[in-house]
Amino acid sequence: MSGHDFPETGRVAGIDYGTVRIGVAVSDPKRLLASPLENYTRRSREQDARHFQKLVHAEQIAGFVIGLPIHASGQESRKSWEARQFGQWLSEVTQRPVCYYDERYTTSQASEALTAADLTKKQRKKRLDKLAAQIILAAFLERHPASNAEPGPLND
Repeated sequence: MSGHDFPETGRVAGIDYGTVRIGVAVSDPKRLLASPLENYTRRSREQDARHFQKLVHAEQIAGFVIGLPIHASGQESRKSWEARQFGQWLSEVTQRPVCYYDERYTTSQASEALTAADLTKKQRKKRLDKLAAQIILAAFLERHPASNAEPGPLND
């Protein structure tokens, strides 16, 4: 999906795609902030579909931003193809548009942030995917601000 087909208003969810776990982050309605929401452990296509349909309803999601794994050279990878297949499926089961965002280095950024937070290896693993999703979504929001977002006062 091209960027001009993606909704300019409403909450969006960031997705860090994985074959076992999917990190999910959500924006606020004005698309100013990205917050980690969950790590979803994949089950079956039917259960996954129900989960994401519930997510769309509960969080009032207007669209999905899926991290696209790209090599440092800029070339897409096998994982890129898998993420695109997942995005197509997600759009079909949720009836929400999907766009893709370059996720190079987001997992390493998330890992560095969690290491700096002095968490145990188990605690870091538990948070890694949803933090990567938050980083993807925050970068997307920064480059694509909502059309309804108004700047706040400077003297808060």
